[in-house]
Amino acid sequence: MQRQQQLSVWLHNQFPNETFALAPASADASFRRYFRVTFADVQTRIVMDAPPQHEDCRPFLHIAKLFEDAGTHVPHVYAQDLQQGFLLLSDLGNTTYLQALNAGTARELYGAATNALIKIQLASRENELPPYDEALLLREMRLFPEWYVAKHLNITLTDKQHARLEEIFARIVANNLAQPRVYVHRDYHSRNLMLSEPNPGILDFQDAVYGPITYDLASLFKDAYIRWEEAERIDWLIRYWEKARKAGLPVADDFSVFYRDYEWMGVQRHLKVLGIFARLYHRDGKDGYLKDLPLVMAYLRAACARYIDLKPLLNLLDELEPHGIQEGYTF
Repeated sequence: MQRQQQLSVWLHNQFPNETFALAPASADASFRRYFRVTFADVQTRIVMDAPPQHEDCRPFLHIAKLFEDAGTHVPHVYAQDLQQGFLLLSDLGNTTYLQALNAGTARELYGAATNALIKIQLASRENELPPYDEALLLREMRLFPEWYVAKHLNITLTDKQHARLEEIFARIVANNLAQPRVYVHRDYHSRNLMLSEPNPGILDFQDAVYGPITYDLASLFKDAYIRWEEAERIDWLIRYWEKARKAGLPVADDFSVFYRDYEWMGVQRHLKVLGIFARLYHRDGKDGYLKDLPLVMAYLRAACARYIDLKPLLNLLDELEPHGIQEGYTF
């Protein structure tokens, strides 16, 4: 409540002669909260509340400028107070892609999403964002044994299983690091894309890095929150690949090579996501993500079944959760 009072005081100082109403807009998996400010003339703005002891707004500001300069629709920053952790932003609306996507809209919306992604990727420059390096890729994947296996399944890996997992991680990282590098949003999916004009509005990019070109595509098309048939996902990916080649992005000339990289990148992401969703429940008491675990696991298993070098991971998953006791999605 004290934060909200501080926020109101800050807004009154920004707009001393205007009346406005403040209402919650959304929250995410971090300490950040968002409020919608509605003024008397019905104009709206969004305020980000990012407590400075927990959140650093500077990456958000830096990346917002990079992505805005690239020609994409991100929140424009009207005012900032880094000491208090407040940002005043443009309002991208309240309809997410997740709410708007259906069989009739998917092709158009995903087309707009990949157009925006290509603009971001074309703007990429080295040393502008932190590198998506071996240490970070491994740290993310190790959330899987720490939180999904140990805490969620309540299983302690044997030394042999642990060694096998580390060997698999090394294989995955080798593929990821061999891919061409671009700006990576790192959470480019249906909950962070907004139905807006121009489309899409892009949110939650403050953790962006410089890394593998397929990462955001794995986030977008192997989305933890919405399931599509594989044929549809491949069709959308081909459309991206064709546009990316035409734009001069460093995608593989052979689609099968590009697709393999995309699949392996998805394996890295899904190991991380399983760990994060388990952590959100077991550490943070947020159970809303548990329902999304089966779809993420289905993506992971499908990719592991397709590539001989990932078969050891599929075998390990079977040891941890025999197929007969699994529930939810299968492909």
